[in-house]
Amino acid sequence: MSERSARILTTAVYSTAEWDLLTDLPGRVLVAAASPGPGRPPRGVAAGLAGLDAVAAGRAFDSDLVRAVVSAIYARHDGAADRDERLTDLVDLLAACRAAVRVLRRRADPADGAAYRQWVESVAARVCRAGDAGASPADRRFLDRLAGALDLR
Repeated sequence: MSERSARILTTAVYSTAEWDLLTDLPGRVLVAAASPGPGRPPRGVAAGLAGLDAVAAGRAFDSDLVRAVVSAIYARHDGAADRDERLTDLVDLLAACRAAVRVLRRRADPADGAAYRQWVESVAARVCRAGDAGASPADRRFLDRLAGALDLR
């Protein structure tokens, strides 16, 4: 089966809203992880690049779902999309993670669902650990909350 055929079969089981949730979440996690917050230092370009590299690393995952999501992210043209504070709001992000977990439980192969959740967490981890200082205690709390919302802990 070609990669395109696998991607079509993978995406066909999701509604448009579900697919949008799954394809938007990695970017939202990257933005939230790179954003400063209480006890979290401002991030530099290296952290953003680490996050982009982690997203791109999904192309090599042994998961049709993760590869299809990465393909959709790179194929999409967002143009001058409005950015809003929802991108960095932690409560909203964690709710989106929990919603994605529910979608994955209903629709995805268990191995694909687990791979997706681990991949999304790896995006945040790479951003938080980029740079000389590594992850701060606040970063570790952020990563723990994210892992909990992704049902990884």
